[in-house]
Amino acid sequence: MGSGGGGQSYHPQSISIREFICHGGAGATAGAIAATFVCPLDVIKTRLQVHGLPQASQPGIRGSVIITSLQNIIRNEGLKGLYRGLSPTIIALLPNWAVYFPLYEQLKGLLTSYDDNIGQLTIGANMAAAAGAGAATAIVTNPLWVVKTRLQTQGMRAGVVPYTGVLSALRRIVHEEGFRGLYSGVLPSLAGISHVAIQFPAYEKIKLCMAKKGNTTVDHLSPADVAIASSISKVLASVMTYPHEVIRSRLQEQGQARSTQVQYAGVVDCIRKVFWKEGVSGFYRGCATNLLRTTPSAVITFTSYEMIRRFLNQVVPPEAKNSEAGPRWTNETRVSYRVIDSDMGERGQSEAKTTLVALPPLRRGAADHNQLVSVEFSG
Repeated sequence: MGSGGGGQSYHPQSISIREFICHGGAGATAGAIAATFVCPLDVIKTRLQVHGLPQASQPGIRGSVIITSLQNIIRNEGLKGLYRGLSPTIIALLPNWAVYFPLYEQLKGLLTSYDDNIGQLTIGANMAAAAGAGAATAIVTNPLWVVKTRLQTQGMRAGVVPYTGVLSALRRIVHEEGFRGLYSGVLPSLAGISHVAIQFPAYEKIKLCMAKKGNTTVDHLSPADVAIASSISKVLASVMTYPHEVIRSRLQEQGQARSTQVQYAGVVDCIRKVFWKEGVSGFYRGCATNLLRTTPSAVITFTSYEMIRRFLNQVVPPEAKNSEAGPRWTNETRVSYRVIDSDMGERGQSEAKTTLVALPPLRRGAADHNQLVSVEFSG
């Protein structure tokens, strides 16, 4: 998630296969760990978004929403109910984070601007990279998020034939609603890229500030520092973008209730009805639960990602390099080299002069036989 030394960050034009494996493998593993850990809170959050506040087990006694929800789920569905939707969540998160992190790094490299020969990603470019990666993963994984929402909420509707699993849900949705049903809520999901567009730049900047303060690099921050940066950035992004999750969940869930009339005709209609019936607070149903879920989830995901990526960077062997192909230089590589021209004088003595120049695109054989080229990395 960014690297560099002394607060500066350099991103290559494209990531290698080795880097893709490190970023993708770390992202997928971290996402699966976090999803399993916070699944019960995710189930409660989704049900609060769709069906509102639960009824207390004892009328007249008002307790914690989370405790009441847990009691209702365990009483009606057993412990298994706390992990409804975990399979599609993990199935969705594996490609989600496995694709997101490498694509995010790739886009950061493409959008890196250079100032005084130092590659530095601007806030706008960082937001664009995060949004682009988020849009791509949202479109690819939306069908699995629809299944996850349906599985987590199906125990709350009477008379609904339940899905027996992920494949069963996918087949029935296509059969009963068409392929369009797999992309229910995709528009608010795409609107949700504003979440990562806030979270990831904030995460990068917080890490950068902590690295400068600790006189180290972002790749050498402690797990505690990574946890602090990820939690602050997640809370900030969640509070600012939470309403789109409520709209998305309601649109994704309503298609399962075939015996009742469709409540919402689309995104605009859903926004209008939620505001009319519940006010502004309706857009923040389950927000507190969501923060209790997403904050530790973000801490687990990002901290695990950073630690696993560092481990993979150490154990994954470097890619084989073709020695005959010569060095691969690009215009974007900011280093310097010295060209030493050796001219033989009339008396046969060697006179050497050294010139420091900016690195042009070098090709094998670019230097003629009278030139000795030595490369010194200054970046």
